[in-house]
Amino acid sequence: MHEMSIAVELIAQLESIAAENGVDKIQEFTIEAGVFRGIVPEALDLAFEEISKGTCAEGAKMTLKVISALAKCNQCGLQFKPEIDSYLCEECELADVELLEGNDITLTLVSATN
Repeated sequence: MHEMSIAVELIAQLESIAAENGVDKIQEFTIEAGVFRGIVPEALDLAFEEISKGTCAEGAKMTLKVISALAKCNQCGLQFKPEIDSYLCEECELADVELLEGNDITLTLVSATN
């Protein structure tokens, strides 16, 4: 369950943000995660709930937004939305692509208190 390692890293990042900004309690944050991360929302919720106990993020509201994939064909330049299991360009039918979106994870703090 890779959601546990993601939750551990989220807590580390949130605690770092809190310390840098003199924040005592994280109330809400948003995660934007690319579809290729394969995150199961329920598993991330459970992992975060467990890992956050006793931290500044305990009880925080987490919103997960899944970002679609976007690829660019290195041969013809076409940008398209690849399937999880297929990177074939719709134009030239080659699988020589650069992944532009769909693999990142971005954390945004929404609210916190001192």
